[in-house]
Amino acid sequence: MRILPICGLMAGAALSLAAADAFAATAQEQRQQKTAEIPRCAQSLGTLAVEEPQRNWWTELKLGSPEALIKLFVQQSGCFSLVDRGAGLAAAQRERALSSGGDLRQGSNVGGGQIVAADYVLVPDVISQNARASGNNFGAALGGLLGNRTLGALAGGLSFNSSTADVALTVTDVRSTRQLATIDGHSKKTDIGFGLGGGLFGGGGFGAAGATGYNNTEIGQVITLAYLDAYTKLVDQFGGLPAQGASAASPQQSVVATRATSMFTAASTQSQVVRPVDPGMRLFPTGNKEGLMWEVKDELGNQGWVSSIMFELAK
Repeated sequence: MRILPICGLMAGAALSLAAADAFAATAQEQRQQKTAEIPRCAQSLGTLAVEEPQRNWWTELKLGSPEALIKLFVQQSGCFSLVDRGAGLAAAQRERALSSGGDLRQGSNVGGGQIVAADYVLVPDVISQNARASGNNFGAALGGLLGNRTLGALAGGLSFNSSTADVALTVTDVRSTRQLATIDGHSKKTDIGFGLGGGLFGGGGFGAAGATGYNNTEIGQVITLAYLDAYTKLVDQFGGLPAQGASAASPQQSVVATRATSMFTAASTQSQVVRPVDPGMRLFPTGNKEGLMWEVKDELGNQGWVSSIMFELAK
Protein backbone atom coordinates (compact mmCIF):
# COMPACT_ATOMS: atom_id res chain seq x y z
CA MET A 1 0.00 0.00 0.00
CA ARG A 2 2.91 2.37 0.70
CA ILE A 3 4.48 1.68 -2.69
CA LEU A 4 1.73 3.47 -4.61
CA PRO A 5 2.31 6.96 -3.10
CA ILE A 6 6.07 6.59 -3.62
CA CYS A 7 5.54 5.61 -7.25
CA GLY A 8 3.19 8.54 -7.66
CA LEU A 9 5.78 10.93 -6.26
CA MET A 10 8.45 9.52 -8.54
CA ALA A 11 6.19 9.81 -11.57
CA GLY A 12 5.31 13.40 -10.63
CA ALA A 13 8.97 14.28 -10.23
CA ALA A 14 9.76 12.73 -13.61
CA LEU A 15 6.98 14.74 -15.24
CA SER A 16 8.24 17.92 -13.57
CA LEU A 17 11.77 17.29 -14.81
CA ALA A 18 10.49 16.58 -18.30
CA ALA A 19 8.42 19.76 -18.25
CA ALA A 20 11.41 21.76 -17.01
CA ASP A 21 13.60 20.31 -19.76
CA ALA A 22 10.94 21.10 -22.36
CA PHE A 23 10.61 24.66 -21.03
CA ALA A 24 14.39 25.12 -21.09
CA ALA A 25 14.56 23.80 -24.66
CA THR A 26 11.74 26.12 -25.74
CA ALA A 27 13.44 29.11 -24.09
CA GLN A 28 16.70 28.22 -25.79
CA GLU A 29 14.97 27.97 -29.17
CA GLN A 30 13.30 31.33 -28.61
CA ARG A 31 16.63 32.85 -27.66
CA GLN A 32 18.29 31.47 -30.79
CA GLN A 33 15.46 32.76 -32.96
CA LYS A 34 15.79 36.22 -31.43
CA THR A 35 19.54 36.42 -31.97
CA ALA A 36 20.34 39.91 -33.24
CA GLU A 37 21.82 39.93 -36.73
CA ILE A 38 22.25 42.62 -39.34
CA PRO A 39 19.78 41.93 -42.20
CA ARG A 40 21.24 40.92 -45.56
CA CYS A 41 19.93 41.81 -49.02
CA ALA A 42 20.58 40.08 -52.33
CA GLN A 43 20.40 43.41 -54.19
CA SER A 44 20.58 47.11 -53.39
CA LEU A 45 17.34 48.92 -52.61
CA GLY A 46 18.80 52.28 -53.65
CA THR A 47 21.58 54.74 -52.86
CA LEU A 48 21.63 56.13 -49.33
CA ALA A 49 23.22 59.15 -47.65
CA VAL A 50 23.30 59.11 -43.84
CA GLU A 51 23.20 62.47 -42.05
CA GLU A 52 24.08 63.24 -38.44
CA PRO A 53 21.12 64.37 -36.30
CA GLN A 54 20.96 68.04 -35.37
CA ARG A 55 21.08 67.52 -31.59
CA ASN A 56 24.17 65.93 -30.13
CA TRP A 57 23.01 63.47 -27.45
CA TRP A 58 25.82 60.92 -27.85
CA THR A 59 28.81 62.90 -26.58
CA GLU A 60 27.51 62.95 -23.01
CA LEU A 61 27.23 59.16 -23.20
CA LYS A 62 30.84 58.92 -24.49
CA LEU A 63 29.62 57.38 -27.73
CA GLY A 64 30.46 58.08 -31.34
CA SER A 65 27.94 59.63 -33.71
CA PRO A 66 25.00 57.32 -34.58
CA GLU A 67 25.71 58.22 -38.22
CA ALA A 68 28.78 55.96 -38.08
CA LEU A 69 26.75 53.13 -36.53
CA ILE A 70 24.08 53.23 -39.24
CA LYS A 71 26.74 53.36 -41.96
CA LEU A 72 28.20 50.18 -40.49
CA PHE A 73 24.80 48.47 -40.71
CA VAL A 74 24.37 49.65 -44.31
CA GLN A 75 27.82 48.47 -45.40
CA GLN A 76 27.47 45.02 -43.84
CA SER A 77 23.88 44.48 -44.97
CA GLY A 78 24.37 45.27 -48.65
CA CYS A 79 20.81 46.61 -48.70
CA PHE A 80 21.79 50.10 -49.90
CA SER A 81 24.70 51.66 -51.77
CA LEU A 82 26.28 54.22 -49.46
CA VAL A 83 27.44 57.68 -50.58
CA ASP A 84 29.57 60.00 -48.45
CA ARG A 85 28.27 63.50 -47.92
CA GLY A 86 30.65 64.38 -45.09
CA ALA A 87 34.43 64.36 -44.83
CA GLY A 88 34.82 62.07 -47.84
CA LEU A 89 32.88 64.45 -50.09
CA ALA A 90 34.89 67.42 -48.84
CA ALA A 91 38.14 65.62 -49.69
CA ALA A 92 36.77 64.66 -53.13
CA GLN A 93 35.82 68.27 -53.81
CA ARG A 94 39.39 69.32 -53.06
CA GLU A 95 40.61 66.81 -55.64
CA ARG A 96 38.16 68.22 -58.17
CA ALA A 97 39.40 71.72 -57.42
CA LEU A 98 42.94 70.55 -58.18
CA SER A 99 41.71 68.99 -61.42
CA SER A 100 39.87 72.13 -62.56
CA GLY A 101 43.00 74.16 -61.75
CA GLY A 102 45.09 71.95 -64.03
CA ASP A 103 47.22 70.57 -61.18
CA LEU A 104 46.42 66.87 -61.60
CA ARG A 105 48.21 64.59 -64.04
CA GLN A 106 46.78 64.11 -67.50
CA GLY A 107 44.36 61.21 -67.61
CA SER A 108 43.41 61.41 -63.92
CA ASN A 109 39.74 61.36 -64.96
CA VAL A 110 38.54 63.49 -62.05
CA GLY A 111 35.93 66.14 -62.75
CA GLY A 112 32.31 67.14 -62.90
CA GLY A 113 29.43 64.78 -63.51
CA GLN A 114 30.93 61.78 -61.71
CA ILE A 115 29.26 61.99 -58.28
CA VAL A 116 26.53 59.41 -57.71
CA ALA A 117 23.19 60.87 -56.65
CA ALA A 118 21.61 59.70 -53.39
CA ASP A 119 18.12 58.27 -53.69
CA TYR A 120 17.40 58.68 -49.98
CA VAL A 121 18.69 60.59 -46.98
CA LEU A 122 18.50 58.83 -43.61
CA VAL A 123 18.76 60.65 -40.26
CA PRO A 124 19.12 58.57 -37.05
CA ASP A 125 17.92 60.08 -33.77
CA VAL A 126 16.59 59.24 -30.30
CA ILE A 127 13.00 59.79 -29.21
CA SER A 128 11.78 60.60 -25.70
CA GLN A 129 9.58 58.32 -23.61
CA ASN A 130 9.12 60.80 -20.78
CA ALA A 131 5.52 62.03 -20.95
CA ARG A 132 6.37 64.98 -18.72
CA ALA A 133 9.12 66.20 -21.04
CA SER A 134 8.38 68.59 -23.88
CA GLY A 135 10.29 69.91 -26.85
CA ASN A 136 13.40 68.49 -28.44
CA ASN A 137 15.94 69.51 -25.82
CA PHE A 138 18.91 67.39 -24.89
CA GLY A 139 17.58 66.55 -21.44
CA ALA A 140 14.26 65.31 -22.81
CA ALA A 141 16.03 63.05 -25.29
CA LEU A 142 18.27 61.50 -22.66
CA GLY A 143 15.38 61.27 -20.20
CA GLY A 144 13.52 59.06 -22.66
CA LEU A 145 16.63 57.16 -23.65
CA LEU A 146 17.60 56.15 -20.13
CA GLY A 147 14.14 55.85 -18.62
CA ASN A 148 13.48 58.86 -16.33
CA ARG A 149 17.12 59.22 -15.31
CA THR A 150 18.64 62.65 -14.91
CA LEU A 151 21.79 64.02 -16.48
CA GLY A 152 23.26 64.31 -12.99
CA ALA A 153 22.73 60.61 -12.40
CA LEU A 154 24.24 59.89 -15.76
CA ALA A 155 27.32 61.93 -14.96
CA GLY A 156 27.62 60.08 -11.64
CA GLY A 157 28.14 56.74 -13.40
CA LEU A 158 24.80 55.22 -12.42
CA SER A 159 24.33 51.53 -13.23
CA PHE A 160 21.71 51.21 -15.98
CA ASN A 161 19.96 48.14 -14.62
CA SER A 162 16.70 49.02 -16.37
CA SER A 163 18.04 51.12 -19.24
CA THR A 164 16.04 51.25 -22.44
CA ALA A 165 16.53 52.96 -25.77
CA ASP A 166 13.90 54.25 -28.17
CA VAL A 167 15.27 55.52 -31.48
CA ALA A 168 13.99 56.63 -34.88
CA LEU A 169 15.24 56.47 -38.46
CA THR A 170 13.76 59.15 -40.74
CA VAL A 171 14.01 58.56 -44.50
CA THR A 172 13.50 61.30 -47.11
CA ASP A 173 13.24 60.87 -50.88
CA VAL A 174 15.85 63.16 -52.48
CA ARG A 175 13.93 63.80 -55.69
CA SER A 176 10.49 64.54 -54.30
CA THR A 177 11.68 65.59 -50.77
CA ARG A 178 8.80 63.51 -49.40
CA GLN A 179 9.43 62.00 -45.98
CA LEU A 180 8.88 58.35 -46.82
CA ALA A 181 9.06 56.84 -43.36
CA THR A 182 9.93 57.36 -39.71
CA ILE A 183 10.84 53.94 -38.36
CA ASP A 184 11.02 53.40 -34.60
CA GLY A 185 13.27 50.95 -32.80
CA HIS A 186 13.27 49.76 -29.19
CA SER A 187 15.65 47.78 -27.00
CA LYS A 188 16.32 47.14 -23.32
CA LYS A 189 19.19 45.80 -21.26
CA THR A 190 17.86 42.24 -21.26
CA ASP A 191 18.20 42.17 -25.08
CA ILE A 192 21.99 42.52 -24.93
CA GLY A 193 22.47 38.74 -24.66
CA PHE A 194 20.77 38.29 -28.03
CA GLY A 195 23.32 40.61 -29.59
CA LEU A 196 26.16 38.67 -28.01
CA GLY A 197 24.64 35.40 -29.21
CA GLY A 198 24.60 36.65 -32.78
CA GLY A 199 28.18 37.86 -32.61
CA LEU A 200 27.04 41.44 -33.16
CA PHE A 201 29.43 42.85 -30.57
CA GLY A 202 32.18 40.33 -31.07
CA GLY A 203 34.00 41.98 -33.97
CA GLY A 204 36.21 45.04 -33.90
CA GLY A 205 34.42 46.85 -36.72
CA PHE A 206 32.53 49.32 -34.56
CA GLY A 207 35.49 51.41 -33.43
CA ALA A 208 37.21 51.15 -36.80
CA ALA A 209 34.07 52.54 -38.44
CA GLY A 210 33.91 55.48 -36.01
CA ALA A 211 31.06 54.03 -33.93
CA THR A 212 33.03 54.38 -30.70
CA GLY A 213 31.59 52.91 -27.49
CA TYR A 214 28.67 51.08 -29.05
CA ASN A 215 30.09 47.57 -28.68
CA ASN A 216 31.93 47.86 -25.35
CA THR A 217 29.53 49.82 -23.12
CA GLU A 218 26.20 48.64 -21.79
CA ILE A 219 24.16 51.65 -22.85
CA GLY A 220 25.98 51.64 -26.20
CA GLN A 221 24.90 48.03 -26.79
CA VAL A 222 21.31 48.85 -25.83
CA ILE A 223 21.26 51.75 -28.32
CA THR A 224 22.89 49.58 -30.99
CA LEU A 225 20.15 46.94 -30.69
CA ALA A 226 17.47 49.65 -30.83
CA TYR A 227 18.95 51.02 -34.06
CA LEU A 228 19.29 47.50 -35.41
CA ASP A 229 15.61 46.92 -34.65
CA ALA A 230 14.70 50.09 -36.57
CA TYR A 231 17.06 49.32 -39.47
CA THR A 232 15.66 45.79 -39.83
CA LYS A 233 12.14 47.24 -40.02
CA LEU A 234 13.35 49.79 -42.58
CA VAL A 235 14.84 47.13 -44.83
CA ASP A 236 11.66 45.08 -44.57
CA GLN A 237 9.49 48.09 -45.43
CA PHE A 238 11.65 49.07 -48.41
CA GLY A 239 11.70 45.54 -49.81
CA GLY A 240 8.85 46.37 -52.17
CA LEU A 241 10.82 48.85 -54.26
CA PRO A 242 11.10 48.03 -57.98
CA ALA A 243 14.19 46.04 -58.91
CA GLN A 244 15.52 48.83 -61.15
CA GLY A 245 15.93 51.14 -58.15
CA ALA A 246 14.49 54.35 -56.76
CA SER A 247 15.69 56.52 -59.63
CA ALA A 248 13.38 54.63 -62.01
CA ALA A 249 10.51 54.75 -59.51
CA SER A 250 10.70 58.54 -59.28
CA PRO A 251 9.35 60.96 -61.92
CA GLN A 252 11.76 61.81 -64.75
CA GLN A 253 13.61 65.10 -64.28
CA SER A 254 12.08 67.94 -66.32
CA VAL A 255 13.85 69.70 -69.19
CA VAL A 256 13.85 73.28 -70.51
CA ALA A 257 13.87 74.24 -74.20
CA THR A 258 16.98 76.21 -75.13
CA ARG A 259 15.89 77.12 -78.67
CA ALA A 260 12.66 77.57 -80.56
CA THR A 261 11.45 74.28 -82.00
CA SER A 262 8.30 72.20 -82.38
CA MET A 263 6.64 69.24 -80.71
CA PHE A 264 5.83 66.49 -83.23
CA THR A 265 3.27 63.67 -83.23
CA ALA A 266 5.97 61.04 -83.95
CA ALA A 267 9.72 60.63 -83.46
CA SER A 268 10.42 62.47 -86.71
CA THR A 269 10.64 66.13 -87.63
CA GLN A 270 8.72 65.23 -90.80
CA SER A 271 5.60 64.27 -88.82
CA GLN A 272 2.72 66.57 -87.93
CA VAL A 273 3.37 69.41 -85.49
CA VAL A 274 1.52 69.25 -82.16
CA ARG A 275 2.53 72.74 -81.05
CA PRO A 276 5.43 75.20 -81.19
CA VAL A 277 7.97 75.12 -78.36
CA ASP A 278 9.41 78.44 -77.20
CA PRO A 279 12.80 78.92 -75.48
CA GLY A 280 12.46 78.45 -71.71
CA MET A 281 9.38 76.22 -71.96
CA ARG A 282 9.43 73.39 -69.39
CA LEU A 283 8.79 69.88 -70.68
CA PHE A 284 8.42 66.54 -68.91
CA PRO A 285 9.97 63.44 -70.57
CA THR A 286 7.87 60.27 -70.48
CA GLY A 287 10.95 58.05 -70.71
CA ASN A 288 10.38 57.00 -74.34
CA LYS A 289 13.28 57.75 -76.71
CA GLU A 290 14.09 57.06 -80.35
CA GLY A 291 17.53 58.24 -81.36
CA LEU A 292 17.78 61.95 -80.54
CA MET A 293 13.99 62.31 -80.25
CA TRP A 294 12.41 62.27 -76.79
CA GLU A 295 8.72 61.93 -76.02
CA VAL A 296 7.62 64.74 -73.71
CA LYS A 297 4.57 66.40 -72.19
CA ASP A 298 4.02 70.10 -71.57
CA GLU A 299 2.35 71.68 -68.54
CA LEU A 300 -1.01 71.66 -70.35
CA GLY A 301 -0.91 67.92 -71.00
CA ASN A 302 0.06 68.06 -74.69
CA GLN A 303 2.24 65.12 -75.63
CA GLY A 304 4.66 64.68 -78.51
CA TRP A 305 8.27 64.32 -79.60
CA VAL A 306 11.06 66.91 -79.42
CA SER A 307 14.70 66.70 -80.49
CA SER A 308 16.94 66.39 -77.41
CA ILE A 309 19.46 68.84 -78.88
CA MET A 310 16.84 71.54 -78.40
CA PHE A 311 16.61 71.32 -74.62
CA GLU A 312 18.65 70.82 -71.43
CA LEU A 313 17.94 69.34 -68.02
CA ALA A 314 16.14 71.78 -65.72
CA LYS A 315 18.23 72.96 -62.77
